[in-house]
Amino acid sequence: MIVLNIVISLFVIVLLQFAGMYVFSLMTPYRDMEEINKGNVAVGITMGGKFVATAIVLAIAAYSNSSIWHMSLWFAVGYVCLLATYWVFDWLTPGVKLSDQLKDGNVAVGTLLAAVYIGIALAISSLII
Repeated sequence: MIVLNIVISLFVIVLLQFAGMYVFSLMTPYRDMEEINKGNVAVGITMGGKFVATAIVLAIAAYSNSSIWHMSLWFAVGYVCLLATYWVFDWLTPGVKLSDQLKDGNVAVGTLLAAVYIGIALAISSLII
């Protein structure tokens, strides 16, 4: 029974991680994987930051909840905060259109945005605990 619970939990965690990455990819007007295949380092760095940030929120949600349902619920709450981070950050930087800068390969913007995602994920996670 314990093995079955572990397998189910692992499946749900992987599913939530990739679902989260899919939703993140819908937020940009370009296709993330196409840009990465073209060698766009800025998009690659940002996508890496999204992946790590999503994993942080998911890890804390899994660690601090004993049921898959509660874990998924807290992940959803944290994840909505991560999604809002992009829009708020874009709004707070009116002179810089994030999606255009990333598509143009601006590594500085990509690195900054990845760090913002990871920082917000750590802050959000402290609230989930």
